Amino acid sequence: MKKFFNFISVAAVIFSLIIAAASPSDAQRRFRDQEQGGSELEKPAVPKDENEKKILAVLDDIYANQQFQNVPKADGRMLRLLAEIMNAKNIVEIGTSTGVSGVWFGMALQKNGGKLTTFEIDERRAKMAAANFKRAGMEEIITIVLGDAHEQVQKLKDPIDMLFLDADKEGYVDYLNKLLPLIRPGGLIVAHNINQRMADPQFLEAINTNPDLETIIRMGMSFSLKKK
Repeated sequence: MKKFFNFISVAAVIFSLIIAAASPSDAQRRFRDQEQGGSELEKPAVPKDENEKKILAVLDDIYANQQFQNVPKADGRMLRLLAEIMNAKNIVEIGTSTGVSGVWFGMALQKNGGKLTTFEIDERRAKMAAANFKRAGMEEIITIVLGDAHEQVQKLKDPIDMLFLDADKEGYVDYLNKLLPLIRPGGLIVAHNINQRMADPQFLEAINTNPDLETIIRMGMSFSLKKK
């Protein structure tokens, strides 16, 4: 119980930081997020050891030379930070793409001793992701499930600490309905591309009206904390 309330406190701090970052002063507006690099005021990622140095180099190479990237650096760093702070052991991702977000998650999971299950419908992207996970030394902690995630996720049984949605936007509601029962109390649901152009209104209604979810939307992502 104590660990649960500690996580709530940490999550509240993180969400406060996200809110503050999304409401800049006039002076701060000059430092808006860049698509790939994040805020100009943001400290670059600093590797803690040779392993992280290698992983960050792999990510830099992916960003520079591969297509189908699913998250920019700023978003990837946020995902890694949240997963590491909440000590996530079991992360589920819908939409592997070439594995960028998976590698960011993997950095947290290496520390937490956890695993990632990621779903991808496109075989070409799944193969590219598998190669990238191997380059990053994460093939043992990341499982790629190839196929239609709407069907495949029904095979999941274990409690989920963190769910990341970054696939077909009109399918977010279905993923939410099927996986919400597996999200543990204190677990987090993060959805990408939540903006006026791409967000599904039905998903927005679902995460904002469910009494078991505490939701904020910032930086083009929604963050929903499962309360019970």
